[in-house]
Amino acid sequence: MVKNIKNLVLFKLGWIGCVTFAANGYPGLAILTVAAVAALHLATLPVKRKEALVLLAAALFGMSWESALVGLGIVSYPGYDGSAVLAPLWIVAMWVLFATTINHGLAWIKRNWVIASTAGLIGGPLAFFGGAGLGAVAFSDTLLAMGVIGIGWAILLPLLALTADTIIDSAWLEPSDVATGSRNVDPAGPAARMADVVLPPNATSTVRLAMD
Repeated sequence: MVKNIKNLVLFKLGWIGCVTFAANGYPGLAILTVAAVAALHLATLPVKRKEALVLLAAALFGMSWESALVGLGIVSYPGYDGSAVLAPLWIVAMWVLFATTINHGLAWIKRNWVIASTAGLIGGPLAFFGGAGLGAVAFSDTLLAMGVIGIGWAILLPLLALTADTIIDSAWLEPSDVATGSRNVDPAGPAARMADVVLPPNATSTVRLAMD
């Protein structure tokens, strides 16, 4: 519990620092802020390679999604070249920052698809609205942007949660001394684990039997 609280506090401090620097025209410092938080986060973990891969996956998710929003003209970033194809790196770094919580302070979103989707539907627009309030991002149409961002996050957050679970459960990413020993891994895998709460008992049993 204490570790999770520390994780969330560190995330919030990183979020404020990143958005504030970006809003004031210092995107490089915004990225360095996230890099510092991510490095500090990884330093506390016994197996760093898995978490590092989760952060990398989040960066790829973020670059794809945020660039789509920029390309469609739904969001824009003050001081950033409007003709650019890719989103600014600092907003992609925010995905990395968020990913530091997905296996820790916000691990509860991985309980099932409904929780993850609902959290994305609400949390995504709120985060952008907060960023707009600080002057870091602008919308061509606020209502449209909130709707598109909400729908996008409702889809992407469950996918990111599944990706994180898949990476964490990967035996080949274990250190050699752990991989050769016994591991307590759910044989049903992350997809079935996220489905446990939302599927009827008989359907869940079918999924587990089929994957055994």
